[in-house]
Amino acid sequence: MSYTIAAEIRTEIGKGSSRRLRHANKVPAVIYGAGKEPISIKFDHKDIINIQENADFYSSDLTITVDGKDVKVRVQAMQRHAFKGLIEHIDFKFA
Repeated sequence: MSYTIAAEIRTEIGKGSSRRLRHANKVPAVIYGAGKEPISIKFDHKDIINIQENADFYSSDLTITVDGKDVKVRVQAMQRHAFKGLIEHIDFKFA
């Protein structure tokens, strides 16, 4: 199955800005690898929470639309809140 997620570039980076994003129901993320510059992004929590329940979300290529460009990625790591079940951060790797 193919998944497409709309994302925005993050201009503020750091612990404080990530906390502000989480309070606004956004998920901070980063795309890295393949000798390319890392891209810091953010997207709505509701966009990712339901599709991440499928097993193929972790093993198949995803498409992230960043500023009108499609980027093929794979999930590298995901951090969740200890007991709330919320996603706190996702690392993607260029596919």
